[in-house]
Amino acid sequence: MLIGEVAAQMGLRTSAIRYYESIGLLPAPARSSGRRNYHPDVLQQIAVIQIAQQAGFRIAEIQTLVRGFKGKGRPSKRWRTLAERKLHEIDIQISEAARMQRLLKVLLRCECPTLEDCGRALQAR
Repeated sequence: MLIGEVAAQMGLRTSAIRYYESIGLLPAPARSSGRRNYHPDVLQQIAVIQIAQQAGFRIAEIQTLVRGFKGKGRPSKRWRTLAERKLHEIDIQISEAARMQRLLKVLLRCECPTLEDCGRALQAR
């Protein structure tokens, strides 16, 4: 697959793919006549990067995560440490999102004349 095809399928710019390569998130692809030729597996690798970014992982954390998957053995200690920490952070995010969801549901049912009145009603709960 050429870089443009990969970019189109993944909803990215080609510059993002080249950046991922430059920082080691993606392996350098084979080249043919100077053009990057990607193996279809790169789509799954990019999907993992995108999921991690959407979950709030920083680039350095994604690098650790991706490098922790190399080889067929068990995850390395540094990968395991990162995963445990991020799972805790994600649990907190989920909890906060659930609280916000409950608040929005209450606000949808609210018939208070002003936001301040509604706020007082929420505090009383």
